Amino acid sequence: MVSEDKTARSDSKGRRIIVADDDPAILRLVKTILEKENYTVVTARDGREAYKILQNDQNFTAGVFDVVMPHISGPELVRFMKTEKRLMGIPVMMMTAEQDPKLSSESFSAGAVVFLPKPFTTSQLQIMLQMLIGKSD
Repeated sequence: MVSEDKTARSDSKGRRIIVADDDPAILRLVKTILEKENYTVVTARDGREAYKILQNDQNFTAGVFDVVMPHISGPELVRFMKTEKRLMGIPVMMMTAEQDPKLSSESFSAGAVVFLPKPFTTSQLQIMLQMLIGKSD
């Protein structure tokens, strides 16, 4: 629980991001990058786990979801969020290693704000995060 102790001085409303990806290496990478940006990160190993977290906790600054995950895909998760009044204001970034352009258009039509292709660099993730959260700050 060390990461919970790091308080972000710049934002009193709590800078929390939910990240869902079925690839443990990507999950660790994104978590590490976001924690360096002073975010508290809640991780989910697939769409179903993220769905359960969102059912009980809507206090997130943003969401970062993989497009292709077992049980519930990223776009399905975003569509669910858009039907819940308490979740519809959370901006979402989608990411995928798949090269199918239909996936990005499906993500945007579901309600995602930005799309990040994998593999990505730390700075690409940081730039996309600024675009995502800049809209809500």
